[in-house]
This record gives sequence, structure tokens and C-alpha cells, in this order.
Amino acid sequence: MQRKTFIIIGLLTLVAVVATFALADSSWAGKLEEAIAKTPAGTGPGEINPDAPKGFMGIPGGPTPFWFYGILWGIWVGWIFSTVGAFGGIMAGVGHISVFGLGDYAASFRKTSPVLNKLVTDSIRTSNQYLVGLSALMSSITYYRMGRLVLPLGIALAIGGIAGAYLIPVLTAGKISLKAYVGYFGIIVLVIGCFLFYDTTPAGQAKKKKAKAAAKAFEESVKKGTTVDASGETLMGVQVTSFTFTRVVFTFYGVEFSFNPLWPVLGGFFIAAISAFIGVGGGFLYVPFLTSVTSLPMYVVAGTSALAVFVSMITSIFTFMFVKGTPIDFMFVGAELVGIAVGSTVGPYTSKYIPDVWLKRLFVILAIYVGIGYSLRGFLDIRIPGI
Repeated sequence: MQRKTFIIIGLLTLVAVVATFALADSSWAGKLEEAIAKTPAGTGPGEINPDAPKGFMGIPGGPTPFWFYGILWGIWVGWIFSTVGAFGGIMAGVGHISVFGLGDYAASFRKTSPVLNKLVTDSIRTSNQYLVGLSALMSSITYYRMGRLVLPLGIALAIGGIAGAYLIPVLTAGKISLKAYVGYFGIIVLVIGCFLFYDTTPAGQAKKKKAKAAAKAFEESVKKGTTVDASGETLMGVQVTSFTFTRVVFTFYGVEFSFNPLWPVLGGFFIAAISAFIGVGGGFLYVPFLTSVTSLPMYVVAGTSALAVFVSMITSIFTFMFVKGTPIDFMFVGAELVGIAVGSTVGPYTSKYIPDVWLKRLFVILAIYVGIGYSLRGFLDIRIPGI
């Protein structure tokens, strides 16, 4: 029954994506054409040559990222998100802004065509979320089947996330320039990276005895290739033992955890709001929330985070595209989604061989480097390698 439920969710998602592809053109074509018409004609920066071949989003003279590179980058994005339950949207953003040059392209219109500058910026935000949405869906299904997803916790986060994922696109679409977007993107990532760095120190780890015990039990079972403890009792993944509106209790490899579902609902709202603002999935916020606030081991955080991210991504994408008329380049995003499918399939199976603390450290290293890089680029116009 549980597997059928996920299959139904997957089919409904596929139908929604197909509908999006079919209906999106009429939703945003006019808006894009109007922005192009108001942009000065010419061959210089910030100008559009009507005779040039069409590139990104069908804009004459726009960047033309090679589809195969999109697949390769999608594999990386899918793997990192499905491995640590975060950083998919951030890496998607790095790809769209820096690797494929869309950031510089949007920035070129900052003075000549502010409307097009903001439209391309919103397109980057939405494209990031397409990549994370598919990875989150695939990761959720895989982790659930592996017994590494806390379903009540993921649902509570998702409920709160729906409101935040809808509200922010409505308030900010068409109002954020590329320069401001990059700066805020960097600051938020850097703050979270520093917070989680503390979490990996001896002082931070000392507060998480239950998480460490559960992680150790899981790691030992993987090494031994067994799910049976010393007494002969079968050790399972996540098992919900009691559920009320004020307290949910579950176990993971013999260690008991509990939480008040009201807090994840509230946390999901703020996390989804911040994530929608910078155009990412929110895993980089869900992960520290789940490891620090609810003190869960990383082995169940990735899957639980993925479920919450998936719901907020569907909400945010719909709002950006159908409420605010944001365009995206379906051809290139489609190529990236092929890579996402590959990376998201591999990630959950490789993550179990990486120690819990190193999953966190991988997250921290990426967060601090990307956070510093985009903060410097957005606010001081200083660039570091790879950003």
C-alpha cells in the first residue's frame, strides 16, 4: 500500500510536469516578448540583436549552454542532494549563475533593461527548483523504501512549507535584480554553513548522544551486512511507535526519538520562504534544522529533508510560473533533469558508506566556500575561483 501511494504521487507529479510544459508557453511568452521589445537593439552588452540565433529562453543572442554539460551538471546536483539531503538547489544555482554564464548574462541588462534582468533572474530561481524537485521526489521514494525517512516529520515540514513557498514568489517575482539575488544567496548559505560547522565540533557533537548512537548502530549494520542485533531481534529503519498532535515517537535502529509536530510546521514555513526567495530547495536549511533542533542522525535527515523539499518545490514552481508568469528554458532544463535522475538514483546508496560526521563536513565545506564566494560577488563584485 505504501509503495502504491508513492507510485501514485510520482504519476501525479509527472502529469503536473507535462501540463506545465504544455501550458507554460501561453503563460509567459507575452511577458518575455514584451521585455525583449523594451531592450535596446544592438550587439553590445545589455543589448539584443534581433538577427542573432536564439539562445537561452529563445532570446536572440542569448547563451546556448551545451545540453550534454547540462546532463553532467545534473548528475552532480542529483548526487549531492540525494546524499546529504541538501545543496542541490545551491549547486543548481552555481551551475546556472556561474558555470553556464546565466548570471553574467542577466547582469548585463541591469542598466539597459531592468525588466529582462529580473525576468532572467526569476528564471534561474525557477530552473534551480525544477532540478531539486525531481531529485527530491526520487530521493524520498528511495529513502522511504530503505527505512530512512521519518514520514510524519517530513509531512509536518511540508505542511508549513506550502505557505512559505507560495507567499514569497508572489511577493518577490519580478522585483529582485541578479546582483541582489547573488548577494543574499551567499549570505544565507554562509550563515548556515558556519552554524553547521559548530555542529561538527566536539562541543556540538556532545549534545547529540542519541543521534550518534543511532548513526553508530546503522554504520555497524552496514559493515556487518546484517539487520539483526546481538539478542537476535531484527533491527529496522524508521519505525513510528506513537502519533498525536503534540508528540510523535519513532525509533531508528533501536534508538528512540520524539518531536512535537507543531515545531516542524512552523520551521517548514520559514525554511520554505527563505528557500523560495533565493530559488533553492531548502535542504541546506532543513538539514541543520533536523540535525540541531530535532537532533536526528544524518542517515534519516536526507530522506526526510527530501520529502519536505519536494512539496515546497512543487508549490514554488507553480507559483513562479502560473501566478507570476516566469519563463524557463525547457530544452536545457530537460537535459539537466536527465542527469538529476541518474545522480539521484546513485546518491542514497553511496551515502550509507560515508560516516555521519563526514556527511556534515562535506556540507559545511561546500556551504562556507559558496557562501563566501557569492557574498563577495553580490555585494563587493569580487570573484573567487568557481563562483
